[in-house]
Amino acid sequence: MTKVLTDARSIRIKGRSFLAVMLSPDLPFDDWLVRLDDLAARSAGFFLGRPVVLDVTDLPIDRKQLKDLISELAARNVSIMGIEGGRPSILGPGMPPALKGGKPVSDFDLPKQEAAATPEAATVQAESRPTLQSIVIHEPVRSGQSVIFPEGDVTIIGSVASGSEIVAGGSVHIYGTLRGRVMAGSLGNASARIFCRKLEAELVAIDGIYKTAEDMAPELHGHSVQLWLEGDAIRAEKLI
Repeated sequence: MTKVLTDARSIRIKGRSFLAVMLSPDLPFDDWLVRLDDLAARSAGFFLGRPVVLDVTDLPIDRKQLKDLISELAARNVSIMGIEGGRPSILGPGMPPALKGGKPVSDFDLPKQEAAATPEAATVQAESRPTLQSIVIHEPVRSGQSVIFPEGDVTIIGSVASGSEIVAGGSVHIYGTLRGRVMAGSLGNASARIFCRKLEAELVAIDGIYKTAEDMAPELHGHSVQLWLEGDAIRAEKLI
């Protein structure tokens, strides 16, 4: 007799990969939170609705300190989906789960390019093959949209609107005005660069080092610019 193991009341469980932001706090936490508040104030909505992993590797803290930090982040609308590098002694019930073994670049799978129904929640993604190292988006990136490509370089034929973002594992090339946020070298590529025809960015970042609009030299505003990482500082120059 054959027994049917699936019916209309079954629960469907699937695996899926997402690109998360990694926060690596420094001690003392109070000083680090001040810097985080500064970033949030100058780039409104940066953490809104974004999956965040908290990296506490090698931090000499106890469970109470970790719980207090998570509470402080929650008060800032930063929701921690998991903790990496936490010793078992500082983790416990009611806390985000321990994570390990983050996927390298080649393990990310991206579906075919599509735009969501509403701009507010839209995510533009692109088809990926194992040998593909770059993608080209042949349209402007609208407010509320995200282009996420951990595999390599991203080229935008058009502008990047305020309130949108580009996240690339490699360099980012924008043949238009950059008004939103761009994060190049997002998975540890310090040699990544950002190029744009007209710089009016809310935020730029390379390998986790960021600058907001207030940090950028006024003479770069509105000009064709390239940005790169030199040590722990983002450098920029006009393009001829």
